[in-house]
Amino acid sequence: MPTAIVTGATGITGRAVVDHLLKAPEWTKVTTMSRSQQPTPNPKLKHATIDLQSSAHTMTEDLKDVDADYVFFCAYLARDDESEAAKVNGAMLQNFIEALHHTGTIKHLKRLILVNGLKQYGVHLGRAKQPMHETDTWLEGDPWPPNFYYTQQHILADAAKKDDNKWSWVVTYPQDVIGVAKANFMNLATALGLYASISAALPDHELPFPGSKTNYLGFNNWTSANLHAEFCLWAALEPKAGNQGFNVVNGDTESWQNLWPQLAARYGAKIPPNMFPGGDDESYKDYEAAHTELPTPMPLTEYAEKIGLKDEFEGKHSVIHQQIDTTKWAKRPEVVKKWEEIRDKAGLDQQTWEKATWGFLTFLLGRKFSCVVSMSKARSLGWTGYKDTWTAFDETFAELEKEGILPKVSQLKD
Repeated sequence: MPTAIVTGATGITGRAVVDHLLKAPEWTKVTTMSRSQQPTPNPKLKHATIDLQSSAHTMTEDLKDVDADYVFFCAYLARDDESEAAKVNGAMLQNFIEALHHTGTIKHLKRLILVNGLKQYGVHLGRAKQPMHETDTWLEGDPWPPNFYYTQQHILADAAKKDDNKWSWVVTYPQDVIGVAKANFMNLATALGLYASISAALPDHELPFPGSKTNYLGFNNWTSANLHAEFCLWAALEPKAGNQGFNVVNGDTESWQNLWPQLAARYGAKIPPNMFPGGDDESYKDYEAAHTELPTPMPLTEYAEKIGLKDEFEGKHSVIHQQIDTTKWAKRPEVVKKWEEIRDKAGLDQQTWEKATWGFLTFLLGRKFSCVVSMSKARSLGWTGYKDTWTAFDETFAELEKEGILPKVSQLKD
């Protein structure tokens, strides 16, 4: 009967992995690891406090009484500087694996599952080839900045090789994860739910799309944290999945032109009849816009000649445009006042507002390019998981409300 270690156990992906491990009868013991928070107690669960930024020696002490067949490495640290992100996140994984050697746990390890994401394809740098496949070129060397996903994957593959491949690994590439985590505000659903709930409660009850028109009409994939957890458990035990990376998305290709009206309906808000009066480069009404040109070439340039578009993207950079800068929107007097009214009425934590990642929302809604990936590789090995994206959003909003992170729709009315 398999046993597991989960790092980053209170984050969005880690929390979902833990929940699914505890529900699966074949998994007999789960050891969770995080710096501070502890998951909800469970007979199958043991918790260990660990600082993944510490040395391998220190981690060895933290791990001395821990043993498992499988590791789900869901922890990561966000850094604005890409070089620093690669250094910090690479060291965390490297030192953790070294500590497993020191404790002897590595002798029993069967597989390590590492959670990465679509930065694998450079979507944070601009337009990538569509759809994205696991065989796509890694963006390494000039002009591309360091990518901590690549750093971690090199470390993982090298470590397994040095151990004569006695254990294997799997890397997942989810996209714009929809899920819940307490005290973790790097969360699309939390920021989106705040924007929708406050907008719905304002006098005009309008819910204008704050991003770009191109994004609104474009196409994207999303990943339910619960579906991703199901995939991780499947990939851990699937023999044919070893030593490979996999895209993990819901299975539908969606668009905000379909999701946004459903979001408005959920919160009792109105869709403005002319939502992009300034086209795709202006502001919405009297709101301040945000317009950023990304600094690197488009990742698509790596494929330009191969797909017959050699000069099409030469010298061009992708653009992020929000017709409503949500960072500035969140500071408008009428918005702050309405938040404070709802906060007090619903008994919400002020940190939810103060730590909401409006910049993250700006990027995700402002991209002037689609992000679509192929699931063919996982499907070819037998993965059949699927989740309707709007259902994932709706269920996540409900759970965030239950956790007291977002206000309930009933609490938005005067």
